[in-house]
Amino acid sequence: MLTLEKINKKFFPFSEKQLTALSWWNDSSPYHKYDAIICDGAVRSGKTSCMSVGFVAWTFYRFSSHSFAICGKTIASLRRNVINELLPTLENLGFSCKLKISTNVIEISKGKRKNRFYLFGGKDEASASLIQGMTLAGVLFDEVALMPRSFVEQALARCSVEGSRFWFNCNPENPQHWFYLEWIKKAKEKNALYVHFRMEDNPSLSPEILARYKSLYSGHFYERFVLGKWVAAQGLVYSNFDVDRDICQPPDRPAEKYYISCDYGTVNPSSFGLWGLYNDVWYRIREYYYNSKKVGSQRTDEEHYSALCELAGDCHIESVIVDPSAASFIECIRRHGKYHVTPAKNNVVDGIRRVSDALRAQEIKIAPCCHDAIREFGLYRWDDNLSKDAPKKENDHAMDDIRYFVMGVIAQGGCDFFALALER
Repeated sequence: MLTLEKINKKFFPFSEKQLTALSWWNDSSPYHKYDAIICDGAVRSGKTSCMSVGFVAWTFYRFSSHSFAICGKTIASLRRNVINELLPTLENLGFSCKLKISTNVIEISKGKRKNRFYLFGGKDEASASLIQGMTLAGVLFDEVALMPRSFVEQALARCSVEGSRFWFNCNPENPQHWFYLEWIKKAKEKNALYVHFRMEDNPSLSPEILARYKSLYSGHFYERFVLGKWVAAQGLVYSNFDVDRDICQPPDRPAEKYYISCDYGTVNPSSFGLWGLYNDVWYRIREYYYNSKKVGSQRTDEEHYSALCELAGDCHIESVIVDPSAASFIECIRRHGKYHVTPAKNNVVDGIRRVSDALRAQEIKIAPCCHDAIREFGLYRWDDNLSKDAPKKENDHAMDDIRYFVMGVIAQGGCDFFALALER
């Protein structure tokens, strides 16, 4: 029989909360009569690893020859965040694991017992149909706050086997999120054990790494990712933008590399930024900002392309990063053959977080001549009337092109140490 003593002998000692997540289902635990467990809280607090091992241990403690589901936002993120670490851990504990990639099924056996684990991605409302018709004895949701309610409820409805239980983990989101309202706030009503994790609950993190994580975030990102609170995004999006620190004239010499980022609009403004690299710092050297409503006339793709060429001047442009929805303008740039063009990554909240990180780390600076970017930094605000994080759709055009640049260049330039509450 797999015991906590055996696990502790093979792996780093667990904290009290991690041990609870591992063993709450055991008959000797004071929590064994709960029907579900919910683990939320800070990033890197050790929720996922202990829950996934505990989930498999529970399935073999209670069942044999049954089916279970392990769910993430996507199959790719589930494999990266859970399965790639879980399977070697189980094998070290004496389990035999066989992953069938083509069918997204894991067959796990130990002794005479064998169970099947189906992998599902719950990225949108249509995902609910993937899990219909199954009969499950339990389900583990990794990052449940990133999944639509319809998918989660369909998976829960499949757990009709006597003794089936639910396992949830997530990082906090907006306090109006359906999972917070329906499960965390109603944990007692749903007979669910609620365990809130802090970074300090992960013994494998050294004091130096803890301090490093805590230095990465500010504002509501700090409250969510470090303190593990379900708080709303309010006020200025970039409250950490410091005029004295972040507005700076670039060095008077050619840059090491150049990029251009573009937020393209016809009725709405178009905003292009020229970026240059100087000693590991990216400067927004100059910009093009055209507001057709203010000027009174719209420009064509060719006219915007001419402005792009004027902005680039004699600089060798590594790539032009363009709003992915601007298909005609992307094609216009490609047709001319002068610049390499890259469709931008357009995950808004993730991009905002990364721009905020770049400002804090002083990876980007804004030249004083970039008046519209500076103006928008002071006006770009969260929409506090929504039940999910989203900025107001105003004063956001330079903000969008800056986000495209950071996600397309800085975030791709090395190891992304930063944890995502959106998708890890």
